[in-house]
Amino acid sequence: MAAKVVTVAFEGVEARRVDVEVQLTGGEKVMVIVGLGDKAVAESKERVRGAFAGMGLALPAKRIVANLAPADMRKEGSHYDLPIALAVMAAMGVIPIDALDGWAAMGELSLDGRIAPCAGALPAAMAAGAMDLGLICPEACGPEAAWAGGTRILAPRSLVALINHFRGGQILSAPSPGPVVEGETARDLRDVKGQEHAKRALEIAAAGSHNLLFCGPPGSGKSMLAQRLPGLLPPLSSHELLETSMVHSVAGLIAKGTLTRARPYRAPHHSASMAALTGGGLRAKPGEVSLAHNGVLFLDELPEFGVQALDSLRGPLETGEVMVARANAHVRYPARVQLVAAMNPCRCGHGGAGRGACGKAPRCQRDYQGRVSGPLMDRIDLAVDMPAVTAADLALPPPPEGTAEAAARVARARRLQQERAETIEGAPTGADVLNGRAEGRFLEKIADLDEAGRALLARAAEAGQISARGWTRVLRLARTIADLEGATSVKRVHVAEALAHRRTNALSMGEGVF
Repeated sequence: MAAKVVTVAFEGVEARRVDVEVQLTGGEKVMVIVGLGDKAVAESKERVRGAFAGMGLALPAKRIVANLAPADMRKEGSHYDLPIALAVMAAMGVIPIDALDGWAAMGELSLDGRIAPCAGALPAAMAAGAMDLGLICPEACGPEAAWAGGTRILAPRSLVALINHFRGGQILSAPSPGPVVEGETARDLRDVKGQEHAKRALEIAAAGSHNLLFCGPPGSGKSMLAQRLPGLLPPLSSHELLETSMVHSVAGLIAKGTLTRARPYRAPHHSASMAALTGGGLRAKPGEVSLAHNGVLFLDELPEFGVQALDSLRGPLETGEVMVARANAHVRYPARVQLVAAMNPCRCGHGGAGRGACGKAPRCQRDYQGRVSGPLMDRIDLAVDMPAVTAADLALPPPPEGTAEAAARVARARRLQQERAETIEGAPTGADVLNGRAEGRFLEKIADLDEAGRALLARAAEAGQISARGWTRVLRLARTIADLEGATSVKRVHVAEALAHRRTNALSMGEGVF
């Protein structure tokens, strides 16, 4: 007797079809799982055996072979328990052999027959819908899977409930999508006293989705400003919400199907490895740069990160995706993030001027800042020098403008970028219309640079202050500054401000400080 159930294998955020074929044959009483499964898949036979025993059902005294096809695709995870158990029950006649037609299944089994939650319910439901199938998943994953839209969802609590449903004794109702929450209350810029220059840079970065670096002594407000960037950004659009939720689903970060329109904010510790930042490891899980997709990646104490870990971000910052290479596959994760970094001027923290000045300046500053490679620094659009906050600054009353006022200006600038892109034939769509991601002919069309501005930019390039990539990034930045002012064209003053925020090659080589 043989039976087949469809399930999925995850390659990044994509779910690939896997057919679970179970055959009962004569021979010794044993259960064998084949099809290039990992340790968790190999242990499925014991969980299936225990779940059957927990509900008073014995496996047949036959040789049970479970084949996960295609056999040359690596299978990882515990979500194969449920499809294997369903195929075995169909082959035994516990449920009708045709009951599983039109369904895919995923879920981990407990030894008492309950179906435990597992990661990846949303991409699995999307893949099942694309195959014109419904999805059977754990009850806890039902509200998450229901976000797939038109896909039929069954979310039983246990194998017994699922058996009763297929036999007609208990009909399971379809789960409802989980709630959409606004996320945590945004922190207000009014909490930051002084540092008006840095606040201006933060607003520019938010308006055009530009990468940003703060450099200053301890206590100057670098982390405070970075934490307030998400409050300046608009909520996730419907498309961005789905993209972000797919990544979080694979990582197992969606609780009870609850989604949030707040943009992700990830702040990994500087001890994070390359795999932790960009993804990888034993099961090629998404890294911090992918978990921050469509949001903010904050790297505090930037020079303290490993050199290889930092340089692994260079590709994702340009392409907006991560490719995790494996011997038999390449796993792709989206990674369109806005990078915000913070660093001290030197290892002792205070640099070469002011109270507590470093006695080893400028060599200490060159060595410390030199830990960050030039190519990575070239991908940062705004570099802001933040002086120490004085007692006089702290005694000032709260500033008249806070996050709400700055966010309104950011929203107007982003709306202007969207409306401008709609008038250009062949323009990108979605978040790619933002100035920080413009490139090629689209960037040339939106720049509208006047002669004085072009001459200033050319002189900076001839003086070796900016690279070819720097030229593009300065142009993007100048366009955003113009948009915040509501200017139709990019003028010399906008280019000058953009160049003032740009870290020059001389500084990158350690011949100066911020």
